[in-house]
Amino acid sequence: MSKKREDEVILENSDISNFEFHDRRYVGNKETFAYLLNDISNVFNINGYKDRFIWDVVKIDFKVNAVVNIFTGAWDIINDPLIGTLVDRTRTRWGKFRPYMLFFQIPLTLIGTLYWFMPYIFPASAGTYIPKLIFYFAFNVITETAGTFTSVAKTGYMTTITPHPNDRARLITMAELLTGYMGEDLPGIIMGLLIDLINNNILPMQLKTAFLGMGLFTNIASCIFTFYFFTVSRERVPQTLDIPNIKQGFRAVFTNYPIMLMILADFLGIFSISTSTNNYFIDVHGSATLLTILNLPSSMIGSISYAFVKPMRARFSSKALWVGEDLYTRFWWLLLFAFGNINKNYTKTLPMCIAFGIQAFFDKWAFGTRKVINAELYNESMDYCEWKNGYRMEATIGVAKDMILKVKNIANSSIQNLMLSQIGYIQGKTIGTQADSTKWWLFAMCTGIPQITGILSVIPKFLYPLSKEKRERMYNELLERRHNTLSSMENAK
Repeated sequence: MSKKREDEVILENSDISNFEFHDRRYVGNKETFAYLLNDISNVFNINGYKDRFIWDVVKIDFKVNAVVNIFTGAWDIINDPLIGTLVDRTRTRWGKFRPYMLFFQIPLTLIGTLYWFMPYIFPASAGTYIPKLIFYFAFNVITETAGTFTSVAKTGYMTTITPHPNDRARLITMAELLTGYMGEDLPGIIMGLLIDLINNNILPMQLKTAFLGMGLFTNIASCIFTFYFFTVSRERVPQTLDIPNIKQGFRAVFTNYPIMLMILADFLGIFSISTSTNNYFIDVHGSATLLTILNLPSSMIGSISYAFVKPMRARFSSKALWVGEDLYTRFWWLLLFAFGNINKNYTKTLPMCIAFGIQAFFDKWAFGTRKVINAELYNESMDYCEWKNGYRMEATIGVAKDMILKVKNIANSSIQNLMLSQIGYIQGKTIGTQADSTKWWLFAMCTGIPQITGILSVIPKFLYPLSKEKRERMYNELLERRHNTLSSMENAK
């Protein structure tokens, strides 16, 4: 039996009533394993230390870096709609999204390796050295453009590998729960340890060598994991035979109430100002590994929290979970911020280790819900588009949402670089020797300030429109429509 016919039989044999509450599996064991590897590939990197690489190894001047981020980010935003439209109009025998992922993944990985060679290409150069800045700017433009094709296609693809919301939730839960034990955090842990050993003159190695080795290893491994997933998985949600035009693409965005609320929440989040907790621990307490150690006791709680996802989804609406998780998380970060300001605790290693450990313990109880509900809400909004308009526009809608996130990242990155310059942060200075006022800002920008400046993003979450009843009706009707679409495709042969 052909794979297309296989899907058709599944749809024919499904009881349309209460479809949403069935636990039918469309994705088999082999593809599920590949899905887990792909999920690992998304975070199997040392990007958490990219700031340190640019600040301490490549040494790009803060102000110049802010300008580069603005210009490359602006270019990324300009080309996004064009790429999204192209992807949404694609129809091939390999599917709508897979051609872009298969043909761009390897070249993008090869180009990406150049990033970690910058200290060798421009050794001992000043932070304003023009050839280095030109290379850095060109690299960002090229990788952003090629990366947009893969990210747009990948985001849309993940919404089509199974037509059932419970099957999607199963995959998301398994990925978030199991991949942590399969090594997704390992590169960051190793990189943090290497930074500590090198900075404290215990390991006779240069930082640029450590970054190069770990950067190349994670780039290649991630490429292999992702490529394997794309070769063994497939799209199961059928696309319409008629290709939607640009006008329909805009309509799909502006009539999709759930995605518009997500976009609004992301837009209001632009006002959130933050920097990495890693930077605080390195520059104030002299250790990147310390944060990893503090999170170990609570890691088991994070795993346990996934057991609550299914009963929580059955008991509470998506809106309640979305809002509740956000407010719960902010509360514990603000409490940590308040504690750090008592008697300058933020400069004291032992009290802050205890405080961060307590914050992580309580925060991890919402970890599973946070991971699954945020991913599933996005997938749900893609299905809402199909239900509302009769066609899917995953790429265009994904681009619209990502544009706001990219604006947020550009603003945050640029503001972060400018603020670090303003608060007196000195690049390349011995760890733990920044001024006291600088240390306070590093602490505040990873705890309290992001929660206070980003609080407006909670408001749109209260307006999420899909009640339990409306959501069930949507999926019941989509099942019947997809069956009719597959029948039309079969008859058109």
